[in-house]
Amino acid sequence: MYEYYPLLILGGIIGAFSLIFLIAYLTMKDKKESIGFDRNMKDSEIVRRLLKYARPHLKSFLLVLALMLFSIAYDIIAPLLIGNIEELIKHDFPLSKLFLYVGFYASILVVSQICSYFQAIVLQKTGQKILSALRQDLFTHIECLSHNQLNSIPVGTLVTRVTNDTNAISMLFTNILVNLIKNCFIIMGVLVAMLCLNYALTLMVLCFVPFIVLFTVIFRKFTRKAYRKVKDGTTAINTFLSENLSGMKIIQIFNREQMKKKAFDEKNEALARAKRRQILTFGIFRPVVYMLYVSSLLCLFYLGGKGYIEDRSFFGQVITSGVLVTFYMYISKFFNPIQSLAEQFNWLQSAFASAEKIFTVMDMQPQIVDREDAIELERCRGEIEFRDVWFAYKDEEWVLKGVSFKVEAGQTVAFVGSTGSGKTTILSLLCRNYDIQKGQILLDGIDIRRIKISSLRRQFGQMLQDVFLFSGTVRSNIVLRSDDVSEEEILAACRYVNADKIIDRLPKGLDEEVRERGNNFSQGQRQLISFARTIVHKPAIMILDEATANIDTETELLIQDSLEKIMKLGTLLMVAHRLSTIRHADNIIYLSGGKIVEQGSHKELLEKKGRYYGLYMLQYDKELLKNNRQETSDPL
Repeated sequence: MYEYYPLLILGGIIGAFSLIFLIAYLTMKDKKESIGFDRNMKDSEIVRRLLKYARPHLKSFLLVLALMLFSIAYDIIAPLLIGNIEELIKHDFPLSKLFLYVGFYASILVVSQICSYFQAIVLQKTGQKILSALRQDLFTHIECLSHNQLNSIPVGTLVTRVTNDTNAISMLFTNILVNLIKNCFIIMGVLVAMLCLNYALTLMVLCFVPFIVLFTVIFRKFTRKAYRKVKDGTTAINTFLSENLSGMKIIQIFNREQMKKKAFDEKNEALARAKRRQILTFGIFRPVVYMLYVSSLLCLFYLGGKGYIEDRSFFGQVITSGVLVTFYMYISKFFNPIQSLAEQFNWLQSAFASAEKIFTVMDMQPQIVDREDAIELERCRGEIEFRDVWFAYKDEEWVLKGVSFKVEAGQTVAFVGSTGSGKTTILSLLCRNYDIQKGQILLDGIDIRRIKISSLRRQFGQMLQDVFLFSGTVRSNIVLRSDDVSEEEILAACRYVNADKIIDRLPKGLDEEVRERGNNFSQGQRQLISFARTIVHKPAIMILDEATANIDTETELLIQDSLEKIMKLGTLLMVAHRLSTIRHADNIIYLSGGKIVEQGSHKELLEKKGRYYGLYMLQYDKELLKNNRQETSDPL
């Protein structure tokens, strides 16, 4: 036996340092590439910011730590009790003493399980509270971002941040951190207990740690690659599904189902291959660690059994059957935490990566913010003025170039021109969805940058070409801005804009279900609902952006009648390609290349015979030709 001592001492020392290296290596931060707007953050910064959300629940975590100590105590004490029971049986001790040990063992087992149960309950509740607070802060911050910022970030990315990434952080608080701490305590506790019981056999166990370190380093390298490929494959499939499910009607119309199926199969197979590699990596690592565990048991049985049979001591320590049984259990409790540490540290890095992405979004400062001296505007008259306004979405690619005009309160002003001339941009700037680079925009003589954003936008009611309806009911979509709107006000608004004509035909009326994006309503129906939504809140200024495009003739007549009524309510700004809808406007502004080319009433612009006249005659000829074709094709 003595010939093994130098090897055991050397192996034990190497194993102890290897164990320290293993924990240090696993806690190393992965090198990550910045993708899109993501940026790299230090682990210390991530931990500091996560602790901000955990700090209000400090008492809960202290309670979990106390409960965790009981289960750790069981893991350390249980093998010693089993070993003592073995010694009692061997030496034929009184049954009363045996029952005492068995009773004590059963007691700590029951206490440990109860503590584990309450630990899980407390952790889950605490984790959900932290998750809820983080999601709320993230969503609130996203709501504050400007249109330009939101346009630069894919919607799917933001959805992933609010859902998947926050879930990863929830696992950090409910599972990962606790298990990491618990496993580290168990490893240290078991190691100390083994050293106190028989340090020679403990040195033998530590001889296997360098091999675990080697396999863990290899495993971490391959599993990192496998994890990234799975993540990339999942992202590719989600992106493909999001786009193609939205465009399924077009796919069916052009009979491209087989082509899309083939493309999906390729992405699906790529994800399956990545998953198989990931499973294979874990499938190899676990048996290898288990093989080391079995090898350590074989060495224990050989060295310990030899010392026990020959009745010889290790470094003056006698090996008994109880010691062998205790070490047998300790080896299992020593290897299992080490085996799971690699996986848990990978999950930890994944959680940190998710936190990094979330905090990257939260670090984006809104481009449109209130000034410190911003004022509250209760109700405006509706007077608007643009003074030499220059604006570009990017650098100095000017969309508006020195635009100046004035709209008196109560006037109806229409903007016409070719696509890209800046019509919709003017309306977006007025609501301060973007900030101008040069010039001034005045509302009732006040620069809109001096007005609080919420107060400014409360003055406007917008009716756009692409009407967005939220899931819910017709009623909830009409009273979108305020819940204190009465039934009479809703019905009056609907009657005023002729929306009652479609609502009365619905089985449940105002309580009719609205599915995602209002896809169970026609374009015209959605438009009339948006009219009612705007009117019910009585805005001082109304914005109409291509609201009569792509609708049927019957609904267009209802909308035309609604427009005539809306013009009487206050200031109205319109963008329309159909000149028939704007002929009664007080002022028509023709834009081209970001500049005002001409302006005036419908009659004045026709008399000038300029750009507007050419556009009007072009539409008139098209309409006349269309009517002639309908007359010649009429069988009557």
